[in-house]
Amino acid sequence: MPSKSSARLAALTVAAACSAATTLVLVSPAHAAAVRIHDVQGTTRTSPYAGQKVTDVAGIVTGVRTYGSSKGFWIQDPNPDDDPATSEGVFVFTSSTPKVAVGDSVTVSGTVSEFVPGGTSSGNQSVTEITKPTVTVLSSGNAVPAATVIDARSVPAAYAPAGDPAAGNSVNGLPLQPQTYALDYYESLEGMNVQVADTRVVTATDPYTELWVTVKPRENASRRGGTVYGSYDAQNTGRLQIQSLGRTADFPVANVGDVLEGTTAGPLDYNQFGGYTLVANQLGTLRSAGLQRESTEKQKNGELAVATYNVENLDPSDSTFEAHASAIVNNLKSPDIVSLEEIQDNNGATDDGTVAADVTVNKLIDAIVAAGGPRYDWRSIDPANDTDGGEPGGNIRQVFLFNPERVSFTDRAGGDATTAVGVQRLRGKAALTVSPGRIDPADTAWKSSRKPLVGEFVFRGRTVIVIANHFNSKGGDQGLTSQYQPPVRSSETQRHQQATLVNAFVKDVLDTQKNADVIALGDINDFEFSGTAQILEGDGELWSAIKSLPRSERYTYDYQGNQQVLDQILVSPAIRRGCDFEYDSVHINSEFHDQISDHDPQVLRFHP
Repeated sequence: MPSKSSARLAALTVAAACSAATTLVLVSPAHAAAVRIHDVQGTTRTSPYAGQKVTDVAGIVTGVRTYGSSKGFWIQDPNPDDDPATSEGVFVFTSSTPKVAVGDSVTVSGTVSEFVPGGTSSGNQSVTEITKPTVTVLSSGNAVPAATVIDARSVPAAYAPAGDPAAGNSVNGLPLQPQTYALDYYESLEGMNVQVADTRVVTATDPYTELWVTVKPRENASRRGGTVYGSYDAQNTGRLQIQSLGRTADFPVANVGDVLEGTTAGPLDYNQFGGYTLVANQLGTLRSAGLQRESTEKQKNGELAVATYNVENLDPSDSTFEAHASAIVNNLKSPDIVSLEEIQDNNGATDDGTVAADVTVNKLIDAIVAAGGPRYDWRSIDPANDTDGGEPGGNIRQVFLFNPERVSFTDRAGGDATTAVGVQRLRGKAALTVSPGRIDPADTAWKSSRKPLVGEFVFRGRTVIVIANHFNSKGGDQGLTSQYQPPVRSSETQRHQQATLVNAFVKDVLDTQKNADVIALGDINDFEFSGTAQILEGDGELWSAIKSLPRSERYTYDYQGNQQVLDQILVSPAIRRGCDFEYDSVHINSEFHDQISDHDPQVLRFHP
């Protein structure tokens, strides 16, 4: 998953980027006589007047946006029709600071356009707008049309209709059914003044002054206040993004489980960073739930503790080393083996050919010692320059930390960026041909992606083979609010190829030693129920141990109101059959506004 910071163009782009968006080209007459807003909006997702000039569209101003690249205002007809499919609100795109105020009664003449935030290649739905407007203010200080209440009763349980096969599975041309589908319901309110009340925060405030709430407090609730994403076929319909038309400094700084008490109200917008969004001109009062960061149990003498932790593009210039070290020592209780993902080279994103990461790793190790932890040893393989994806110039890679007082590493020379690790039999046991090594690094499955790092460890005389992974990201997938339903998950093709190679390697190990202890872990960038996980698990060669947790506790990442699994620890049959392992998703980041990474670390404790 791309980091949340890299997913944005700029901090102020918090709404549909109209100036940078793509216009849907719709053939229609050049001009239309005076029409009402509900006529402009129509009964599908695209306006029947798209491309036409309209005259004297009347409404009351309900919100004004004076920042970013999408300056303009919303108007709403105070005299609605009786069709629930037609919205009574619309956005007027001015491109410069609007010269109207909330409560103004206006008429607007201009061209109806359908803008796709993020461009048509994103697959996003379009926003119906009136552009190049001529605005006449008739009066001021009028009552704003009452906000439509969005709550658990009003939002349907079904998420979206299946798209029209004749239109590439687009839902754009389908008649809206707002009483049947959640996405149709939200679309029927596009541009209108809406409100929610006493809503629980399900994604913490991010650096772009937005958060997510749910209007369905019982919908797949986690025990810590979020909403768990557990199936492609059962989307969480109560999620809604909240932004604000007010000052950034006044926006609530919230964690998961906090509540926006009272009314939060404003126009309903749609943007490329999450779809339907309540852009508030009235914000509820934040009530903290007091969520605390978790700590796992310390491993017992006979237990081996193995962890995975994505430290989000860590490089020597970062200010998070002490915080990461404290997390490893105090929250993870100094695991015996830690697989780190997203360790950058010694000068971070500077693209000058540097690939070594010893400065980065040793700075973290020193910070761990200063925090009271062990002096870890480490192993990794430097990638070839600019071949493994991630931030350009950063050369991210996986790194093994291990506590030499409790576990030893079996070094076998020959591993490098391009040499494939193999499996051999030594003294009747499975062993690696090189250690550390990389799985099939020349295979096209790893193009512009991280190659798995494999290491052979020994704990109390028992060999444990560990595979550290960081699979291809979800970048390029269509969003859940896409116009294409179901959305296309194009990125999973490469992850399926990667999972196939990792599973084949594990199978080689188990064919050599049936009872071998094998762990494949890391940022899999896919869900525990996904096709990627199924391919990794194969015919029982591996099993994702997060499935040992109750469904309400299965999450490692929080994205657009969905708590989901991206980080996994998969185990071989010998570990699973022992039934003496413990799994912990240690929630220290994903639920908090002041996170040091967007991933929660995972810990497995077991008796080899």
